[in-house]
Amino acid sequence: MGRTRKEASILLRKRRVSIDDVVTTRGADQVDPARQTVRVDGAVVTWLERRVLMMHKPAGVVTATQDDREPTVLDLVPPDLRRGLLAVGRLDKDTTGLLLLTDDGGLVHALTHPKRGIEKVYEATYEGELDDAPSRFEAGLTLADGTICRPARIELHDAGRARVTLHEGRYHQVKRMIAACGGHVTGLHRVAVGDLRLDPALAPGSVRPLTADELALLEGSAD
Repeated sequence: MGRTRKEASILLRKRRVSIDDVVTTRGADQVDPARQTVRVDGAVVTWLERRVLMMHKPAGVVTATQDDREPTVLDLVPPDLRRGLLAVGRLDKDTTGLLLLTDDGGLVHALTHPKRGIEKVYEATYEGELDDAPSRFEAGLTLADGTICRPARIELHDAGRARVTLHEGRYHQVKRMIAACGGHVTGLHRVAVGDLRLDPALAPGSVRPLTADELALLEGSAD
C-alpha cells in the first residue's frame, strides 16, 4: 500500500479501509490480492509484490540507505530494486555476511523486535585468550558499561576462531562480549538469521531475491 504501519493503523481505526466492500479495523486480517479487493476511502489499492533480498555484505560499506561520506549497502543493489528498501537490522562497516533487505516494514519489525529474540549466528576471529567465555556467554555476561546481555552461545574452535549465537542485536555486541572475556575481534562474518543461512554461492557484494523456500524459512523464524 506504500504506507507505514502507523499510517495504516490510523486508517483502520478511522474505518477508512474495506475488504470486498466490508469495512475492517483489524490489521491482522488476511487478504488474498488475487481474489479480494481492498479500498482506502473508496479507492482500490494497487498491490505490489514485496521484495526480500539476500545480500552478502562486504567489508567497507555501511548499513544505511544514504550516507554522505561512506558507500552504503544500497549502492550495491541494482537501481530497479532499490525503491523503498530497508535493512533488517544492521552490520557494522567492517562486518561481512548475511544482510536482508526488504520493502516489507512488517517483516522488518517481526525480525528485529527484541521480544522475538531471532537467532543470529556469526563466525568470529579474535586475538588473545578468552576467560571462561562459554559459561559467561551462557549466563548472560555484563559489558564494560554495565549493559547486561541476554544468554548467548560461543563455541570455541581452533585458536582464534569461534562461532557466536545471539538472540539480540546490541551495538557492536559480539565484539564487546568477546572483549569482556579478554579477547579482541579481528574479523566478524554473519552466516545465519533465524533458520535462513547465507548462500555460499553468493559472492561478497552480491544480492539476490530470496527463493520461496528461503522466504518460508525466514517467515517461520519470525512467527
